[in-house]
Amino acid sequence: YPISTPPQYGILPLILGSVLVTVGAAGISLPLGVGSALYIAEIAPPKTREILKAGIELLAAIPSVVIGFIGMITLGPLVRSIFGLPTGLTALSGSITLAFMAMPTIVSIAEDAITAVPRQYREAAIAMGATRWQTTRRIVAHAARPGIIAALMLGIGRVIGETMAVMMVTGNAALIPHSFLQPVRTLTATIAAEMGESVQGGSHYAALFGIGIVLFIITFLINGVADIYLHRNRKKG
Repeated sequence: YPISTPPQYGILPLILGSVLVTVGAAGISLPLGVGSALYIAEIAPPKTREILKAGIELLAAIPSVVIGFIGMITLGPLVRSIFGLPTGLTALSGSITLAFMAMPTIVSIAEDAITAVPRQYREAAIAMGATRWQTTRRIVAHAARPGIIAALMLGIGRVIGETMAVMMVTGNAALIPHSFLQPVRTLTATIAAEMGESVQGGSHYAALFGIGIVLFIITFLINGVADIYLHRNRKKG
């Protein structure tokens, strides 16, 4: 609360809001993304595979502000009516919206990792009597695990660094959240919403820069872990 007397600053509600939305988005996008990648790489016919891959690339090209606007006018009222809430702009709405945005990244990278698994692994498993599903689940998915983990980490990096969409659908309430059905405010949304109103060189300005440093450290660590797993997967390939 930078305009209160005296001003009150605290980053904990923003960190918890970002973590809550990120965990929710990861919980939704991980199983759907990995399942979609396995279907595209291992099960889908060639024509279907090409159509789905083109659709995923198209989803990745949609601007985040458009996805945020769609979530605000459709997902928000739906969440409000289902759970009987005063507002549908909650952490749940943000998680669903960001999961949709993270899906193209997760599916694309995980599909590349699955496709890179040597064909000999599949042939050997089938020759030993494994079914196609057993081969996909126990052999191919296990061999592609470093790439799948990297896809998840990069998807989380996309989610935690997103600004416009999350600012539009989470309610922007700087309070410590206790459930997914409460409005939250994230680190990125705080910077975007308040930077234009802060006095350059003031305490509010410095606090926003502090949030930016924390966000940089978090995203740097996430992308660093993802890069390690990607290089490990390439070395194994």
